[in-house]
Amino acid sequence: MKKPLAALATLVMLATSGAAVAASSVDLTVTGLITPTACTPSLSANGVVDHGKISAKDLSPTNWTALPPAVLKLAIACDAHTLFAVQATDNRAGSATAPTSFGLGFVNGTQKFGQYSLEYGNPVNGDGGPLYPILSRDGGLTWMNNEDASTGPLALAGFRDTRFGQLGPIPLKNVTADLMVITFFNPTNSWDMGQEEVEIDGLATLEVKYL
Repeated sequence: MKKPLAALATLVMLATSGAAVAASSVDLTVTGLITPTACTPSLSANGVVDHGKISAKDLSPTNWTALPPAVLKLAIACDAHTLFAVQATDNRAGSATAPTSFGLGFVNGTQKFGQYSLEYGNPVNGDGGPLYPILSRDGGLTWMNNEDASTGPLALAGFRDTRFGQLGPIPLKNVTADLMVITFFNPTNSWDMGQEEVEIDGLATLEVKYL
């Protein structure tokens, strides 16, 4: 009777060992698509908005202070009609007060003193026809009308050629639009400037995302 019992114990050990090996592994899947087309974005003025020197005395101690909008020309040129959107990444993340705005850096390393918003105005296709901005906040899974044409960090800004109807971007070859940069400063009583000049240090990257 001992031999059958020993054989049964061996089978149980083998089965348990096999289950442990299976539970200790996981598959990694790498997917994607290589598109034969490419799109190149560009900004006028080398993408620089220079507000120059601003006196702290011209900023409100208790309210937001908005500067006049600066307008750059955004152009996107593709090799062929391509389905794409534009994503803006805030390279000064964490220094903006609102999550939908872009930061200007910090005062004394920690104090948020301002931010700026981005809006796409008057977008047109290569034929001069009007385009209508749409926006996705979930990586392109769903889209919404974007009547004020604003965009926030990591949102996807797309375009379509009808104001109403089925939402979603359309393939385009050439797009131009006004990129409005609207800069705001927090109330000066919320940050300590001292006697040193404060550098306005906003930096964002606009990237074409292929859909």
